[in-house]
Amino acid sequence: MKLTFIPICVFLHAVGLVNALWPIPRNLETGTSLLKLSPSFDIQFEAGSSLSPPQDLLDAISRTKQHLWSDKLGRLVVGRGEDAREGLHSAPSLSLLTLTLDHDSQRTTNNDDGASTTSHLLLPISAEAVKDIGSRSEEYSLKLPADGSPAVIKANSSLGLLRGLTTFEQLWYWIPARDGHDVGEEDDGRGIVYAYQAPVVIEKDHPAFPYRGFMLDTARNFFPVDDIRRVLDTMSSVKMSVFHWHVVDSQSFPLTIPGFEKLARKGAYSRKEIYTSSDVQSIVKYAAERGIDVLMEIDVPGHTAIIAKAYPEHVACPDAMPWSQFAHEPPAGQLRLASSATTVFTVSMLSSIARTLPSTMFGTGGDEINENCYQKDPNTQEDLKRSGALFEQALDSFTQSTHGALRDLGKKVVVWQEMALDHRIYLANDTIVTVWRSSKHAAKVVKKGFRVVHAPSDYFYLDCGGGEWVGNAPGTNSWCDPFKSWQKAYTFDPLARLTSAEASLVLGGQQLLWTEQASPREPGPYCVASSRSLCREASKKLCTDCTTPGQCESGGLPSIVWGFSLRKLAKIFKYYKRVVVSLKNKYFEHVGFNEL
Repeated sequence: MKLTFIPICVFLHAVGLVNALWPIPRNLETGTSLLKLSPSFDIQFEAGSSLSPPQDLLDAISRTKQHLWSDKLGRLVVGRGEDAREGLHSAPSLSLLTLTLDHDSQRTTNNDDGASTTSHLLLPISAEAVKDIGSRSEEYSLKLPADGSPAVIKANSSLGLLRGLTTFEQLWYWIPARDGHDVGEEDDGRGIVYAYQAPVVIEKDHPAFPYRGFMLDTARNFFPVDDIRRVLDTMSSVKMSVFHWHVVDSQSFPLTIPGFEKLARKGAYSRKEIYTSSDVQSIVKYAAERGIDVLMEIDVPGHTAIIAKAYPEHVACPDAMPWSQFAHEPPAGQLRLASSATTVFTVSMLSSIARTLPSTMFGTGGDEINENCYQKDPNTQEDLKRSGALFEQALDSFTQSTHGALRDLGKKVVVWQEMALDHRIYLANDTIVTVWRSSKHAAKVVKKGFRVVHAPSDYFYLDCGGGEWVGNAPGTNSWCDPFKSWQKAYTFDPLARLTSAEASLVLGGQQLLWTEQASPREPGPYCVASSRSLCREASKKLCTDCTTPGQCESGGLPSIVWGFSLRKLAKIFKYYKRVVVSLKNKYFEHVGFNEL
């Protein structure tokens, strides 16, 4: 799959680069020969008669075969590759791609008679994708000969084979049939699918950072399941690995939680704008089968005003006015963290949804807690007086209870940076901290020994640039304006101000779409139309060799999801009429999987 629409400002030198792989593999050798895809092309799995491929790998194979013929993406050159037509008449045809496992996937079993048996171990993609963030194997090697002999993708996991299939798709272009007489094409007029860089050799391509994510807020505006699936399709097309689902917030609670159905019934925008338990499982399964881990976040104790619609006894300062004194944005309302009953309620709520999710990570937020809300709340003040605790002590107790329950379920807790930097509370060493306020804060978090995910608002926030929307200040900028362009994101260095030892604590990064001014119908000024196979640059630097300090000085972690959101969401939201750029096909080709 190749990019069909690109941002307004494109570095001119990229147009002349020789490949459209996105992200670019860390080891890449290409030739200059033409190679056709045979109309009878097939993909076969070979790993011995004793091993059957998991169903989600077979499904991935089917998708690849379908994409190769349906994408119909021409090269971004004059004539769209027509000058290759004559040479394609005599070019070899590729009939077979073989998927195989390397020796690292072998398992030796000792038999009762003392003999040993060697076999391969192949888990489903969906099982590999939700392993602990640091233990996933995504490495693959790919060989595409120029003479038409079978191509080979080799990996030690189904997830690695999926990443290899993704790269394989990107090697191919298309030219339409001409009067139905092109050599080697079928009579159905599908045209010619071809590569022009054979042979291609990729050895042991793998990402430098395991966390390559995108965050979507579905609370400020609801996103239907089909739209989320298309988001996941795009993420998979550029080897992204984590879908951070900010599913609820103060404005709405569209999530059905077993035992707490009242929250969605009372807190969703409408009965049609609710994620049922079946919806959640469908999204999680769909994502995992495409190599993506779903990290769900329920932000507590702040950003919880909507819970008052169902359980008012647990919320302090609900809808308090003026809202600016009680919250960062309306409506005001936070969980009564000093209440033992509210703590029990929160632990039970979080545990109920967390145990239904296969991910080893779960987000509890912890950002933008407004202390004034608690100071003005009589119930909270009475609870603090009764216990003899100060605010920070009550927050610590609340946090240890909620985090402890999640850890008992085998979850690593993911929090926003305030929990590590602004409050005097205990966090377990394996807590993952998402840095959002400023890129400068990551070093402070790492120096405390926590693993970090980059999500800095000064580089990666997609909602910036639309002007102020809250309050009574028309015509002014929002707190994070201006718009964070592709070029701005690309200059980010994920290892800035870190020592070599500290660099190992960087898990990766993500870009974020907060949806106060975005929705499935109106994604806002940051969207550019695309086909389903866009967003190569969305996955750049988190696959790079930029793994030690100083390597990224000329351009570090670029838009891990910027391209994804700016292009893919436009198709999702049918935003084509307001597109500002439509240069098709080939996109920046100088960063890639090894860079993300």
